[in-house]
Amino acid sequence: MLKLTTRRLKILCLLSFIGLAVVGLTNNNGFVHTVKSFSSGPPAGFSGAPDEANCSSCHGGSNNTGQFAITAPTSYTPGQIYQIQVRHTTADTTRRRWGFELTALANNSAAGSFANLATSTQILNENGRSYIAQTSAGTFTNQQGGALWTFNWTAPANNVGVVTFYAAGNQANNDGSTSGDQTYIANSVVQAPPVAVSRAFADFDGDGKSDVSVFRPNGGFWYVLGSQSGFTGAQFGTSTDRIVPADYDGDGKTDLAVYRGGTWFIQRSMLGFIGIAFGTATDLPKPADFNGDGKAELAVFRPASGAWFVLNLVNNEFSAVQFGQNGDHPAAADYDGDGKADYAVFRPTDGTWYLLRSQLGFTGIQFGNSTDKPVGGDYDGDGKADLAVFRPASGTWYLLRSQLGFTGVQFGISTDIPVPADYDGDGKTDVAVFRDGTWFLNRSLTGLTGVSFGSSGDKPVPSAFVP
Repeated sequence: MLKLTTRRLKILCLLSFIGLAVVGLTNNNGFVHTVKSFSSGPPAGFSGAPDEANCSSCHGGSNNTGQFAITAPTSYTPGQIYQIQVRHTTADTTRRRWGFELTALANNSAAGSFANLATSTQILNENGRSYIAQTSAGTFTNQQGGALWTFNWTAPANNVGVVTFYAAGNQANNDGSTSGDQTYIANSVVQAPPVAVSRAFADFDGDGKSDVSVFRPNGGFWYVLGSQSGFTGAQFGTSTDRIVPADYDGDGKTDLAVYRGGTWFIQRSMLGFIGIAFGTATDLPKPADFNGDGKAELAVFRPASGAWFVLNLVNNEFSAVQFGQNGDHPAAADYDGDGKADYAVFRPTDGTWYLLRSQLGFTGIQFGNSTDKPVGGDYDGDGKADLAVFRPASGTWYLLRSQLGFTGVQFGISTDIPVPADYDGDGKTDVAVFRDGTWFLNRSLTGLTGVSFGSSGDKPVPSAFVP
């Protein structure tokens, strides 16, 4: 094996990586011997990756850095196509021919695939790895100042972690030999796609799907049927507490939380327990992410004055906004799709929604009547909360979707508790009801199902803020 490897290196060094295409040697008989170079492209496996050789294997000398660079994205989205560039730059006018080879690896394995955009590059494959290198036309003979190659890279179909591009390059003097050439190495690190953080309400395991879950006042127990983690139970609260579940630490998981006469008790999944006095016994708690940082702020609506009070747990910043009146139901949500919750109320007396949107400003819309229950949510998956009501008298849901418009869905009976949430993880709020321990879910992606979980008298968690 060693003899074969030594022999290969000798051949590779004899056949110049990128020198002149022909070197003439004349003997007494006038016969001309020729040696072919690698100006038509280097062999695979010489990219300068940690376990591979590079241009100096044949051209000698030490590798340089600088004057040779890779332009790549800072991070990737699985399956996305990106344009990659490899560039030589130099003020040395003796550099007159150019070459390179590049590969992309994640955990020492091939990451993604390459595609040519011009005749100056070609694709090579060896030992399960893919490479891209210059062609004969891509050596840009007698060109001075540098060289540039542009090609496409398709990111891996799945998140494979950090991807690193490795490249080896040669700036040749085009004198017909390997002497006097300058070899280079470079790499570029492309970060893995950010981990998707769930924004589904009542998602206790962070998989992007709302979980069937209940709070049992008798004993203050929470019971969760996690769509990924399965069944869990925890004692947290008392029979008179108001449940206020939300993601208070920004890890994509809904936290257990209760509001007790003006004090918040929160068991955060990442940051642990906290208790804060904020509000009064008559306030209506409505936590939401008002600043777009991915973490719910403590927020209460005070019916007596129609004022909102908000406390940011990150920096203890306090704010107050006058919006609403006595009798209104707080309905804060992101109605304009900018990632920030908007102040909003539903006024039963005339069935009107009043929205103070952070990006689009104030609006008022009459949608519903005095006996309806507001069940706003993103029913069409466009990132904007939609106006919606559940009418117990007929068991009908009326939705005014921001993208798909108005629709009415008969789903439930007068005694049902509406539990709107995204149970199948498609980014759309699903129509659903809780009936004496049975859940009926009309999921937008995976269809109708029934789940027995809980008992009569339980408070279904997804209905926490439905009046």
